[in-house]
Amino acid sequence: MFESLPAKFKTYGLSADVRTLLLLRKSMEKGLVNTLGDIFLVLKNIIVKEPNKLGPFSKAYYDYFLSIQIGDGERLDEAIERSVTFQKWKEKFLFEDRAHEQWSKDDLINRFLDEVHLTSYNIQQIVDGKKIFEDDDPYLKDKPGNGSDQDERILRMAADYRGVNLEDILKRMEEIARQQMDEHSGGSHWIGRNGISPYGHGGAAKGGVRVGGAGGGKMARKVIDDARFFPIDMDAKIRDDNMDAALAALKGVIEESAQQKLDVESTIKKGLKRGGLFLPEMKDVIFEKMQIILLIDNGGYSMDPHIKPVMELFKKMKTRFAHDMEVYYFHNTIYDRVYSDVQRRQAIPIDRFLAHDKNYNVFIIGDAAMAPYELTRLSINNWLSIKEKFPKTAWLNPDSIQTWGYTETTIYLSQIFSMFPLTPRGIEQAILAMNKKN
Repeated sequence: MFESLPAKFKTYGLSADVRTLLLLRKSMEKGLVNTLGDIFLVLKNIIVKEPNKLGPFSKAYYDYFLSIQIGDGERLDEAIERSVTFQKWKEKFLFEDRAHEQWSKDDLINRFLDEVHLTSYNIQQIVDGKKIFEDDDPYLKDKPGNGSDQDERILRMAADYRGVNLEDILKRMEEIARQQMDEHSGGSHWIGRNGISPYGHGGAAKGGVRVGGAGGGKMARKVIDDARFFPIDMDAKIRDDNMDAALAALKGVIEESAQQKLDVESTIKKGLKRGGLFLPEMKDVIFEKMQIILLIDNGGYSMDPHIKPVMELFKKMKTRFAHDMEVYYFHNTIYDRVYSDVQRRQAIPIDRFLAHDKNYNVFIIGDAAMAPYELTRLSINNWLSIKEKFPKTAWLNPDSIQTWGYTETTIYLSQIFSMFPLTPRGIEQAILAMNKKN
């Protein structure tokens, strides 16, 4: 059964082999797999080890099990609507109950997805989040030590808050935060995890606000049907809908200073929850803090559209991963100084810049295109000094890679530095090159 699965999933860049089939079969023998939704959850747990693999995994799943092929840059609902699988399902669904003929296209697709991801041991009931919200007391007082201990419970219901205005949720969350004095898990009131509260993480709240941590692993559709996560165009320029993929790639900076070890406690707990399916859970042990320098070319109109998304990306990185980051600016090339301000008025002599710790990861953001006479011997020597001082340096170029060969200075600088496109995939490739052992 499913003998062709590894080959199909490998075409999407995923690691799948005979071991994958054995673990899936063991899950079925343990009674963990009874529906397509169960298969999705179990396979995701086996195959997806990195956030940027969730998109390819979802594509492979829909292709293999439902014959729904999702094109690059295509939304999930678009692929579903044009598929033969959905058309056959819709015909049968409407035939069985003519009252559903009044449903909109979106309602039908949502019902189809609900049936695809129905799981026998996961969420079995969706309750009205709007009613929970209206009945809840925002001024409920908290006490130290009052946090519930329900981390390991299996959620069997979800709350749908899509009928509540987002501004009302955010306003209520501010009031709850003022009252809250302890960590909470489970429940529908506090900001916490593994519950049906409209704010928190790891729980089951449609239309809620994610606060810290990852989304609810048992809410597969939350990620699949969210334009911010799926499908992701890894080769597009950095923008809002692929920034999380770029952020996931940037997290790889810390891999150089991290070692993985078996997380025994997590392995046992998750294995028991899977009914005896013990998959090794690894954790990173980090010994050094992340150190990053951004060198941004902000001197020309050609770079203007790229500076804001780049700054937003690294600002998110600084917030999400504790580290030391410094930003400097230059115009076209570097002569005897860089600048610490956007207006390029606060000059930093190149010698002082080169005095930074050699372990900094340096990202140069620029198109590298300029008049040939601007790339003087002094400038070339300074670029070479930067390359020598900071072994982990990568140049991220916002211009299409097909145009790099048309500019003499771009060709020359790409011979000094490893140059990558300013895209999520380009950042991922840059990180791999920076972390490569010599």
